[in-house]
Formats: sequence, structure tokens, C-alpha cells
Amino acid sequence: MKRILFSTVLLLTAIFSKAQTSEPINPSYQNIADKLLSSDNKLTIGGYGEVHYHQPLSSEIRQNGELDVHRMVMLFGYQFSDRTQFVTELEFEHVSEVYVEQAFIQHKINKSINFRGGLLLIPMGIVNEYHEPTTFNGVERPLVDNKISPTTWREVGFGLSGTIQPASLKYQVYLVNGFNGYDGTAKLNGKSGLRSGRQKGASSYISSPNFTGKVEYYGIRGLNVGLSGYFGDTQSKLYNGIAKDNKAALAKADSSVVGISMIGVDARYTLKGLQLRGQLYQVGLSDADQYNKFTGKKGGPLNDLGSAMTGYYLEAGYNVFRHFEKVNTELIPFVRLEGYDTHAKVPSNITKNKSYKNTAITTGLTLKLARGAVLKTDMQWVKPEGAESYSKVFSAGLGVMF
Repeated sequence: MKRILFSTVLLLTAIFSKAQTSEPINPSYQNIADKLLSSDNKLTIGGYGEVHYHQPLSSEIRQNGELDVHRMVMLFGYQFSDRTQFVTELEFEHVSEVYVEQAFIQHKINKSINFRGGLLLIPMGIVNEYHEPTTFNGVERPLVDNKISPTTWREVGFGLSGTIQPASLKYQVYLVNGFNGYDGTAKLNGKSGLRSGRQKGASSYISSPNFTGKVEYYGIRGLNVGLSGYFGDTQSKLYNGIAKDNKAALAKADSSVVGISMIGVDARYTLKGLQLRGQLYQVGLSDADQYNKFTGKKGGPLNDLGSAMTGYYLEAGYNVFRHFEKVNTELIPFVRLEGYDTHAKVPSNITKNKSYKNTAITTGLTLKLARGAVLKTDMQWVKPEGAESYSKVFSAGLGVMF
């Protein structure tokens, strides 16, 4: 996996160094927050939503389907001046759960540098920032963006963002609070990875700041390539209130912390009706052995957090309606291959769990009725390592973005 990541970085470097354009190319992808920030209106309102149907399929067992108003989201942008703006995203999930998904101020310092502060999306991969239903194929987001980079991942922090137009580069760099690793119980394990540690800005606490950043290159028309990273330690409430010279208490608190180094590479490419995209993640988790021992049940089994996680997906789609004149809709058959392993490596004090390594194939249709309105359907096959057969789920849904 390290060789693959190294080779990919070399490839991106070669692309950056060789690409030359006769005229500047603007970034080709915008999420809904970008659109609000680019508006000239004093107050801008936007939103997106999804309704889903999932039906597990089995030749031996009858199972009920699930219908879910998965999420309905309202976004508000306010322009205080031509330099200072505010964006917030309010989300209702499964009808009854309410979240604040973004809430930040952006202040323009100059043409290439903006200050951002507040509740920020962590800029890892594609879907964590571009998660509106009209921006990706498939009823649900890719599994990798749930199991490895825990979409929708947001934390409180501040930093800089901007576009360096002459170099065709877009960048973000932030300091944020880290995952809640231990607040009296372990939040991280092999099955769910890092997902349960997201603090989401809800009475978040910080014992040490973490760094995250992303650089995207868009200098070749139709191509967008990103390199992202996240580095730091999980947070622990055991540090709160202990004397700085209390070595025993500090050592105990240190045992409840895991170091995280996450690298992501992603690419999107469009050529006429062809649409290609892919992601690759490599995650290193240091001190997982002491974390598992400290957070395991007394007299019982240890916790099972791995020391490395990996994930990837490759996807191809094609708009078959592009060959028809005067047709404003898009019909995109697609296929996606992905795999993830939350036990890519494990510390010596636990045993690797094969069921944490999964392969998934998703294929389906995306029908874009209009700009901002989409119908979707797909079939997904998922197989853990060592299993004899794939589990199958048929899904259908609708989505809007405005």
C-alpha cells in the first residue's frame, strides 16, 4: 500500500510539472457552501435532501425493506461585507436527529488567502466536502467514506483556504480539535474505526490540536487531483485537572491516546460523457497496543483497534444521453469497486479480524432530471474476507440540491 501511495504522489508531481495551459482554468467542482460563498446576495439560502429505500436480498431469508428520509438540510449564507461572510448548514437526519454540519466565518485577506474559523469540514477525500446527493453516484455514499474517512467529518478550528490561480491550485490548512478517543470509555475500535470519535462541535473538548490540510490541482481541463492529510492525537478527558508534575497520572492519560496519521489521494476526471473518480486512503495509528490494553474490559478481552487502516474505490460512469440532441437530462450507468480494511495491520496484543476487510461492488443508474434534481438506483454486493458469498442490497432514492 505504501508503494502504491508513493507511486501515486510521484504521478501527481509529474502531472503538475508537465501541465501547461494557454489560459487559466477555474476549479470545476463546487459544493453548496462554495456556491453560497460565491453569491453576491446579502442573504443566500440553499439546501439539499435525500429519501432512500433499501431492500436486502437473500434466497433463503425474507427481509423487510427500509424507507428513510435520510437527511434534509438547509444552508444559510450571509455577507457582512465584500470580504467577510458566514455559512451554516443545519441538518435533519432520519426525521428526528438535528445537527449543525458547518458554521464558519470566512474573511478574504487577499485574492489567494481566506481566513476561516468555526465548525469546519475536514478536507479529506472527495465526499466529505462534496456530499450533496447530486454530486455522487449511488444511493448511499461510498463505504470507504464511512469506514475510513468518517463522513460527514467536521470539527471546530481555524485556518486558511484559497486558490492560487497561476498554479491552478486550491488549498486548505486548518488546526482543529481531534477525535474523542477516551471520555471514560473507548470510542475507537476495529469494527467502527474512527467514526464514533467524531465530536461534531457538540460540547467538544481539546487536549491537543490536530492538523489537517488539502491541496487540489485543476490545471488540466476536466481533471481534478487532490492530496489530503490529517495528523495528530486523539483527545482524552484524563488530562483534565491533573498536575503537570504528576507523572503517574500523565502516563495513565497517555495510555488512552492514539496518534493518527492519515493520507488521502483522490482524482476526478470528465471527458465528454465519461466520468471517472477514485480515492485511496492510508491511515497509521500509533500506540494502539497500549490503547487496547488500557480501554479493554478488566479481566476480559482487550479492545481491538488496529494499528493501520486502508481503503480505496474506483468508479466509472457514462452519460448515455449526451448523444441525443435537445435532451437536458443525464442518464449515467456506473460501476464502483471499493475495498476497506480497518485491520490492515494490528498490534501484537490482538488478533487480526478477517471480517473487518471487505470488498464491495456497486452498480446502478443515476438519472439527473434537471440541475439539482436526481433519481438513483443501484445494486450493491459486499463480501468480508473469508465469507463464502456476497450480501446483496437493492437501493433506490431521490435527491435534491438548490
